[in-house]
Amino acid sequence: MFGLSTQATDYQKEVAGLPFPLLSDSSLALSRVLELPLFEVGGMTLIKRLTLIIDNGRVEHVFYPVFPPERNASDMKA
Repeated sequence: MFGLSTQATDYQKEVAGLPFPLLSDSSLALSRVLELPLFEVGGMTLIKRLTLIIDNGRVEHVFYPVFPPERNASDMKA
């Protein structure tokens, strides 16, 4: 299980306590190819919360919108 963020790796190092590693898509390359839902705030482009179930490089299922966001990662581990 991994998280995906549009922030650079240096910025992500400040994020603590996540139950999974956080990967950077600061160029938005993956976000654009997958047509992920994006939004802008404070001059940053961010990905809206969603969960992708990927098996052997293929997106099998998308959970969007994610609610409640604080539980979704632990729900996916179960």
